[in-house]
Amino acid sequence: MTDETLRTLNHFSLFAFKDAYWTLDTKARGEFHQHWLRGLRDAARTVEIYQVFPAESGADVLVWCALPADDKGDSAKFFECFARATNPFRAYLHPTTTLWGYTRPSQYSKAQRSTQEMDPFAETRKPYLVMYPFVKTTEWYLLSRDARQGMMNAHIKIGKQYEDISQLLLYSTGVQDQEFVVVYETDDLARFSELVTALRSTDARVYTLRDTPLHTAIYHPAAETLALTR
Repeated sequence: MTDETLRTLNHFSLFAFKDAYWTLDTKARGEFHQHWLRGLRDAARTVEIYQVFPAESGADVLVWCALPADDKGDSAKFFECFARATNPFRAYLHPTTTLWGYTRPSQYSKAQRSTQEMDPFAETRKPYLVMYPFVKTTEWYLLSRDARQGMMNAHIKIGKQYEDISQLLLYSTGVQDQEFVVVYETDDLARFSELVTALRSTDARVYTLRDTPLHTAIYHPAAETLALTR
């Protein structure tokens, strides 16, 4: 992102293809892919479609839409366009999970923007994406500002030891059930698992109320991801 103050809306939807989709012939599936993808790209500046199955059984693909959201009407416009793109194909598509939120500067990091922060509008993506909702306990917010900062400093220190793993933190308090959506990009899932294990050993872990379910997705250009289901 060239503008450090730019607020973005990032919307993640997991979809499972219904039985009716699998009865279509290859040509019909391809035509559906083209129309759906065209509509999604009209809704957001960036649209990525990731492979999910067989990393999990409940969904086939993950759709990541990102757009600038500095204007108060930007979110409503996106939701309308996303619905217009998807609803005509609901006979074939079942949305299983939807997670979304907004970017904003971190209150715990002095850096204007970390080099490990994911750019939603980057032209290239890493091979794997991991995403999950995140909720802190009430006790966390009752701690002093200094106590929370101290524990987050330890958290940030561990993260910096994994410079090859990028993160996107979305704020969704008040607009979805969770407070945050945490998204990571990596080229090594085993190494990412090591990072999560290390983070869960910090003092801040006791103040985590929920950080599941986790969703792991595999990157391909959108048309290639959809072609896997033909």
